[in-house]
Amino acid sequence: MGPVMSEQVRYGLSLDTPRSRKGVRHADLCVPDFSPYPVPMPSPSDHHAYPTHWEADVVLRDGGTAQIRPITPDDAQRLVSFYEHVSDESKYYRFFAPYPRLSDRDVHRFTHHDYVDRVGLAATVGGEFIATVRYDRIDENGLPAHLPPPGEGDAGRAPADEAEVAFLVQDAHQGRGVASALLEHIGAVARERGIRRFAAEVLPANTKMIKVFTDAGYTQKRSFDDGVVRLEFDLEPTDRSVAVMRAREQRAEARSVQRLLTPGSVAVIGTGRAPGGVGRTVLRNLLDAGFTGRVHAVNHAFPEDWTRLEPDGVPAHRSLREVDGPVDLAVVAVPAAQVPAVVADCGDHGVQGLVVLSAGYAESGPEGRDRQRDLVRQARTYGMRVIGPNAFGIINTAEGVRLNASLSPRLPVPGRIGLFTQSGAIGIALLSGLHRRGAGVTRPTGTEGTAGLAGLAGMVGLSTFVSTGNRADVSGNDLLQYWYEDPETDVALMYLESIGNPRKFTRLARRTAAVKPVVVVKGARHSGSAPTGHAVPTTRIPDATVSDLLRQAGVLRVDTGHPSSPTPGSCSPPSRSRTGRASPSSATPNPSACSPTTPASPKGCARCRPAT
Repeated sequence: MGPVMSEQVRYGLSLDTPRSRKGVRHADLCVPDFSPYPVPMPSPSDHHAYPTHWEADVVLRDGGTAQIRPITPDDAQRLVSFYEHVSDESKYYRFFAPYPRLSDRDVHRFTHHDYVDRVGLAATVGGEFIATVRYDRIDENGLPAHLPPPGEGDAGRAPADEAEVAFLVQDAHQGRGVASALLEHIGAVARERGIRRFAAEVLPANTKMIKVFTDAGYTQKRSFDDGVVRLEFDLEPTDRSVAVMRAREQRAEARSVQRLLTPGSVAVIGTGRAPGGVGRTVLRNLLDAGFTGRVHAVNHAFPEDWTRLEPDGVPAHRSLREVDGPVDLAVVAVPAAQVPAVVADCGDHGVQGLVVLSAGYAESGPEGRDRQRDLVRQARTYGMRVIGPNAFGIINTAEGVRLNASLSPRLPVPGRIGLFTQSGAIGIALLSGLHRRGAGVTRPTGTEGTAGLAGLAGMVGLSTFVSTGNRADVSGNDLLQYWYEDPETDVALMYLESIGNPRKFTRLARRTAAVKPVVVVKGARHSGSAPTGHAVPTTRIPDATVSDLLRQAGVLRVDTGHPSSPTPGSCSPPSRSRTGRASPSSATPNPSACSPTTPASPKGCARCRPAT
């Protein structure tokens, strides 16, 4: 039996085969000879088309990511491997009896679904299962039922709209909110397939699983029979269930940003052998800022006998596999063609997040857009979030962190402003302006914070800074989730060139503005297309409507023409001597900087050139 872990949830909800409410519990898995009726095995003709729209990427409670998708017959070996890594205790909670391994018949049943009456979903990390959930449609007697084709049902009898649901989560991933995420998704799938109610059976000792359902916010009915707690709950969303889902979303997304901004160790992949270049510049900026964690320089071109990079004195590695110990954040500064191999190495090493400075993605054309989608897909496969690509970097001025994983040559003065930009050039201008204005500020009290927003003249220090470039994954919405609960941030300042999801942004901005000021510097007026390189389409509503939405959410909007706003002339790229010939991100007021239409030099720009 596996050890009992106080913070872990045991996901043993019901036997695989539904229980007859009028008979004895039967377990197709555990004691198949006791089954009072034959278990229907799906044939190929029973299968509906694979529902690709059920696939989803989710952020978990600890800030990591997982992918949710339907289970298919091709997953047989993954299922067997997954089950082997589940403790005996968790198996007992799931099946109410010892069941050390799955038979061939079990594997067939658990991987063959019709996607209507029988559905199975899996949460995966690194392509491997970490959790599964299934439902089986049942009738009023708890027996297997089928949704009849349109026009073929019994006119005097309502179709079966109830299903039994069962989960199993690997012990190593329990406590991460995997089951809660799966419950949300399997509930949405069930509603799509005409199921209105779930039933689950839980051992009385499994109090934490009962709590999972109670905390989900659905209207619930509980009964006790034959030594088992039976839970029944309607799948119709309630105000409480929606609030629970949004709270889970907020905690997960905030935690994912926190992991990026508070790493204990950073690897700069693509660090040049000589000073200059993007990777070496970021490494120098990390060291100059006094980063409190460990720093590693990685470059496959390093000589084999190098153990430290001089004159910086940091450990030098030819591959991330050579790094002894965990790496929380990887700053990627290699040519785009090399990024997939780097991401794979990061995933295998357990890296939590990526800051991809490399150019050559959506800003460069259709091929780059495909490359950008592949980057995000690959990173999420390993449970990592991505800032970028074509990013300027991230900063955290907290005394216990002092992170400058960016192309900014100096760590900003600590203060109470959180700053998000999509454009690297705008980020440079704002950071420079804040630096010129002097020291940080104290926490505003009462109305002082709001009164001082006219020019933010007195509030010049930063708590955190994130410049996402092409914004393929982490976006302004994620930063709003983080700043909402960040005690070190009193003002959220955002330079936006587009709003990909106006409804969600407005909801998050309204909630954040209720506890701290939110200032949005809106860039170019609506033109009907996204800024170059952005993965999320721009807002397709009139600019005046955007202003109304922001005002109703309590957000202060400042146009780029505002006296306190940066002008195009102040958004020039950093000088060569300061940033190692780095260019700003693609969405800049300087069209000649790293533009796809600008003739490249024979050596290429620093962002696209291999580190040497």
